[in-house]
Amino acid sequence: MKEITIKVNGMVCGGCENRVQNALKTIKGIKKVVADHASGMVTITCREQISELEIKEKIQAIGFEVV
Repeated sequence: MKEITIKVNGMVCGGCENRVQNALKTIKGIKKVVADHASGMVTITCREQISELEIKEKIQAIGFEVV
């Protein structure tokens, strides 16, 4: 397992956190997602095979900017 932390712009509320968390949980191999709109940080716990590019593309697809 590995942990990835990504800075995400555009999360302004708990609903945004939920959108990011739910979208990322659809990626097979992701075990846990914690999004915090106050800091703009998203922490993902996943299998080693998951690429950061795949995670970033999923976040961008739902309308948020990965920094």
